[in-house]
Amino acid sequence: MSSEDPCLLTEVSECTVTHMPASRSSILSTADARRPLVAAAALTEFARGGYYATTVADVAREAKISPAYVFKLYSGKEALFVAALEACFEAILSALEAGADAAVDQSPESVLDAMGDAYAQLISDRTLLMLQVHAQSVADVPVVGEALRAGLARVTTFAKSRSGGADDDVQRFIAYGQLCHLIVTTQLEGRPEGWAKLLTKGMSHPA
Repeated sequence: MSSEDPCLLTEVSECTVTHMPASRSSILSTADARRPLVAAAALTEFARGGYYATTVADVAREAKISPAYVFKLYSGKEALFVAALEACFEAILSALEAGADAAVDQSPESVLDAMGDAYAQLISDRTLLMLQVHAQSVADVPVVGEALRAGLARVTTFAKSRSGGADDDVQRFIAYGQLCHLIVTTQLEGRPEGWAKLLTKGMSHPA
């Protein structure tokens, strides 16, 4: 067949069209893949520096991308902090679910105890703990407060539905979680004072 055959030219032309630069859907797919990585970087940076002291540039540096690209993925610092908080609660729920599945038996008390132990293990990594503490300190920022309440709602609803426990038992479970925060952040475990022993009685947190 001649190299000038119209059919051959048509095939080449079609191939050229097929290999044009990446489509918008490909770009969106790449962005979707990047978002969890940036959210994880935001969690690390906001846990370290808090909401006000942490910049978008800090998050970009941790994620090893440019600040401009971060702004393509998230509208600004508020959206980044919310993404970090959502990632934090996802990790909490995963830990609670694993703890519940590993419970000695599936009675409400046993399941709640197992979830409590799993949470104590989880916050031995202070990153997740400190992100929550910082979020509570800026809950007056509307979108942060909304995200914090949404996360707490998910944890409470999961604890209730997974354990089948009474409302009072679930409330106590959440209260113990907050006491865990207090014990870890103020380094109470092992303190000799009577009041510290009172607060930490029956509770253990991995170093």
